[in-house]
Amino acid sequence: MISLKVLVEDKVLDGSNLESEHGLSFYIETSALKFIFDCGQTDIAWKNALKMGVDLHGINFVVISHSHYDHAGGFPSLLKRANIKKIYTGRNFWQEKFSKTADSKNADGYKYRGAGFTFQDLARWKIEQKICDDILELDENAWLIGNFDTRYKFEIPEKFVRGEDKIADNFDDEICLVLREGDGVAVVVGCSHVGILNIVSTVQKRLDLPIKTVIGGIHSDDMKIFARLEDFGVENFCLCHCTGEKLRADFAAGSVLEF
Repeated sequence: MISLKVLVEDKVLDGSNLESEHGLSFYIETSALKFIFDCGQTDIAWKNALKMGVDLHGINFVVISHSHYDHAGGFPSLLKRANIKKIYTGRNFWQEKFSKTADSKNADGYKYRGAGFTFQDLARWKIEQKICDDILELDENAWLIGNFDTRYKFEIPEKFVRGEDKIADNFDDEICLVLREGDGVAVVVGCSHVGILNIVSTVQKRLDLPIKTVIGGIHSDDMKIFARLEDFGVENFCLCHCTGEKLRADFAAGSVLEF
């Protein structure tokens, strides 16, 4: 059995004593592994984990879907609670991230959105970085996939840029997690900046397995995209974080899924 627990996202379940923030973090258990997918932006995920009875000491590694602050920013605070020796990322993870903003405090018109730590920090912490270029098997029930085919270019947002020259961000650092679900798979995403249709179509092509469930943030409230996902055969949607209100599910910090 595979278990997924929502440690933090933008909301909490009604009546919960957990905290929320604009960020995302999941705790995953397979038959062989225990790990974190995304880290939120602060240490709230780890405080919630304690309240949820999640033992962070048993974690093998961390997966970070992309290097935005609301998915990577909580990583340094996790090191105070778990003996992390390895993180999995996509390629070009260390390119600095920004977004266009009308905030008068930012004279150049851009706001920093990056992870808040560096490759040099990893070396100092003695943590190994493993890069997923295309497909990387974690165990017989879990894979990481990146380097997505971009058939649906309209999905990639225009407000995000990267690097010193502030070029348009194509989010080639983004990766997703795929978990076995019966005779198919569940796709776990962070923000789907590269486009949820691009992600799902790539996963289906590379694994040749039916996609039953999509979990996480899809950075959209476009019902047409939702309909296209159903055309791909997706049956279940556990959408949260950056997903528009029209498409969000009752899926928040404290939620638990089992496959």
